[in-house]
Amino acid sequence: MATIQHGLTMNFFPPRFAGYRHFNAFWLHQVEPVTRRIVRVGQSSTVCDTTADPPRRPTRCLPLIDELFLFLVYLSLGLKERDLADRFNIHQSTVSRIIRTWANFLYTVLGAVGIWMAPDAVRAMMPSEFERYSDTQVILDCTELKCQTPSSLLLQSEMYSQYKSHTTVKGMIGVSPHGAVTFVSTLYSGSISDKELFKQSGIIPLLDEDMAVMVDKGFTIDDLVPGKVHRPPFLGKNSQLSCEDVLATQEIARLRIHVERVIRRIKQNKLFDSIIPLTIAGSINQLFAVACLLSNYQNKPLVKAWAK
Repeated sequence: MATIQHGLTMNFFPPRFAGYRHFNAFWLHQVEPVTRRIVRVGQSSTVCDTTADPPRRPTRCLPLIDELFLFLVYLSLGLKERDLADRFNIHQSTVSRIIRTWANFLYTVLGAVGIWMAPDAVRAMMPSEFERYSDTQVILDCTELKCQTPSSLLLQSEMYSQYKSHTTVKGMIGVSPHGAVTFVSTLYSGSISDKELFKQSGIIPLLDEDMAVMVDKGFTIDDLVPGKVHRPPFLGKNSQLSCEDVLATQEIARLRIHVERVIRRIKQNKLFDSIIPLTIAGSINQLFAVACLLSNYQNKPLVKAWAK
């Protein structure tokens, strides 16, 4: 455990983890056992092997746990690569390689963990608030990240979001009723509709007729899912909603707020606060997916009463 004893993480831990012990447990149980499989960006073989004798390791190479720490600081605080290079006393190009390497590595490692839950597991952890919608398997919502406008007019038209009035990339996130992220889609161009994103996301084969999905009004997906769709009622041709529809709208909105809170937690990673530069366009899908998957390890329950 020399890397932990001498690493930067002894005095600091990445934001969004509850403390050093929390971060250390994530490192020891989820990451360290598979670090020998790291393939570094731009290199054909693993380097900086912390199991090798110290003299054989490059002198300017960080311990692996500190590389993870650097990556999480980049994701959480959105610091520039030059800033991170100064803080970690390494070259800026090394910072860039570390970020891309760990984005790909964590995307693979965390993505290999099956986050989609079996219906029995979902029901076993179903909060009492979902009593009327106890067949809900997943709550879905879409989110967008603003990105730098490309020079290509074709790409501009494909990525332009009417909702954000900006070029964006768009993804869909699914959470179980108790708040765990159970589905993350690939990012698509910002002009895609919610229905088309749902269709292309790959979630449909995971659903069956006994699984209901809870969505917002924009998801007109009744013809795509085998089971029920819990969605706030439309006004339609009526001048106003019935009393029953009003109550249903309020109740579904109260339950759907949990997926919005999860998305808010994910987007608290400062990297997504500003406009995504084209320089990281090749990694943004991995970075966003990793941020979504990390939320299952970093955060406390959405509702205090749900803590087990």
